[in-house]
Amino acid sequence: MKRIARRMGEIAAFRVMEILGRSRDLEAQGRDIVHMEIGEPDFVSPKPIIDAGRQALADGCTHYTPAAGLPVLRESIAGYYRQRFGVDIEPRRILITPGASGALQLVLGVLVNPGDRVAVTDPGYPCNRHMIAAYGGIPVGLPVNSSNNFTVTSEALATAQADGLSALMLASPANPTGNTINLGQLQQLQSQLSRRSGAVLVCDEIYQGLQYGETPATALALGNDDIVVINSFSKYFGMTGWRVGWVVAPEWMIEPMERLAQNIFLASPTVAQHAAIAAFSEETLDVLEQRRYLFEQRRDLLYEAVTSLGFGVPNRPSGAFYLYADASKMSDDSLTFCRGLLEHAGVAITPGADFGHQLASQHVRFAYTTGEGRLAEGVERIARFLRAGA
Repeated sequence: MKRIARRMGEIAAFRVMEILGRSRDLEAQGRDIVHMEIGEPDFVSPKPIIDAGRQALADGCTHYTPAAGLPVLRESIAGYYRQRFGVDIEPRRILITPGASGALQLVLGVLVNPGDRVAVTDPGYPCNRHMIAAYGGIPVGLPVNSSNNFTVTSEALATAQADGLSALMLASPANPTGNTINLGQLQQLQSQLSRRSGAVLVCDEIYQGLQYGETPATALALGNDDIVVINSFSKYFGMTGWRVGWVVAPEWMIEPMERLAQNIFLASPTVAQHAAIAAFSEETLDVLEQRRYLFEQRRDLLYEAVTSLGFGVPNRPSGAFYLYADASKMSDDSLTFCRGLLEHAGVAITPGADFGHQLASQHVRFAYTTGEGRLAEGVERIARFLRAGA
């Protein structure tokens, strides 16, 4: 009798993919859809990155790399931390992975035993809790909300620690809320972890660089031996489809993570690694900063527009490219609301249910990953939809 592994019962599909799939169906029927659902920059990869990828192909760079990644790329990432953040990281502590998702698999595979409890924010990135469950761990949701700027409080962490924790996973900037966590807050939480449980702090920094009104920082500046940082070339660097990311971990985690990488995916895509080296060129960084400025303009436009329509967004998010909005004035079922908005107004946004349980039915996520003209068109469609009595 055929059966599916029990672990799959803990891994939910992304509801945003349902929205995206239906969007594509409607577009195939000739409908015009304004996309504000997917967390992917609309800009193509910067030209120096594309050129480097082409050159790698021309040079025949199509063989496996070491499981830990190209040494020159690991050195380039270490140089980036030194130049931008004033943090010295040994290249051997950096492993190259197939996107941040590959890094997440390695980190959790090394840290989590069956039955281990790992704290995550609720709302938060859904893959975190799904991958914890896939390794037999228990995701422990820490409710965050607008009243505490979507930041984990010491009290919430203490409650979770009472039954033991192996790790705390945080993101700064965060998906879906766009909030950032300053180094002082991180230091307090990390100290509390070490003092009470010896748990590891895992920081997701894949939206690092996409901050507005503040200087980007990294948890690695805290200099502790129980902090892991996951990052990616996808968001700030605009390389989503290349599938290349990295993890910076303490020395004691590197050998087992490299061993696990050899068994899970062997190595990250070779051409993508060569292309990623060009992500740190001065020409590329200039382009990325121009794009960051455009994202900030989009944020301001969308924030003003959706709050004027009655959506609750208490503060302008300081990072990423999302608005996480309270839609309770419009509906008590955000998934049904999102489906109706797509079908009747041609606007795709993401229901809060993708991100956890905390007030999920009351929230929706807007992604400002499309141009200002399309954002304005989407807002006008939403306004008409609401006037029609959604």
